[in-house]
Amino acid sequence: MDLIEWLASRSQAVSLVEVVQALALPKSSTLLLLRTLVDARYVTRQADGRYLLIRLPGEPSETNSGWGMILRVAEPILRETVAAIEETGFIAVLTGDWQVRYLNKVLPMREIRYDRDIATQRVAHYVASGLMLLSGLADEDLEAYLRLSVPDEDDPGAIAARVSAARREGYVANLHGRVEGAAGVAAPIRDPEGRIVAVVNMSGPRERIANNLSRVTEVTVEAARRASEALSRRMFKSEKSPARN
Repeated sequence: MDLIEWLASRSQAVSLVEVVQALALPKSSTLLLLRTLVDARYVTRQADGRYLLIRLPGEPSETNSGWGMILRVAEPILRETVAAIEETGFIAVLTGDWQVRYLNKVLPMREIRYDRDIATQRVAHYVASGLMLLSGLADEDLEAYLRLSVPDEDDPGAIAARVSAARREGYVANLHGRVEGAAGVAAPIRDPEGRIVAVVNMSGPRERIANNLSRVTEVTVEAARRASEALSRRMFKSEKSPARN
């Protein structure tokens, strides 16, 4: 981490000797560390043998979903939204096996509030976050999900209809969630290419959400829009400025 931090402070590519001298590390160990960072695609080795940091941990790459970056840019917006409507907020993503994973949880400052264990992943079509995330799948991937991940007791056609509605409306409102007495609204966080990479989910007691559904939907969609813009700015900055000053 010291090496990554030091590289992040450089505006130009650096040589092996410069790293050794700056961090007072053995040359052989430093070379192994740099090779590890190159293999992990945090650092690139240029034609002249100098090293340049191209991304930080948590930022997207060909093999990294960038969940850390998503959480960093979205969490402040989520906290503002929770404070504004006093309901519980989550950032959720879809795993490689089509489960919903919650990256965080922000609880409101009120006595009666909705809480959930975010260590447990959820079946995607059972929750508002999952339906919104499924709406971002390519048609062939959605068909595979419906074929491979839907239990016999669930109706693939009904699930497909809800996903289509999510694509059309740009949000999902679920007033009859799997948790008795709970309801929620989810809206998509998109990357610069318009792909859904995460969702903002606001949840609370069913009656309170239902009575305030328009407002909850409005602020959820707005939070997701702001998070999408912040993520696009951050990713654009990473692409244009691979070395940090």
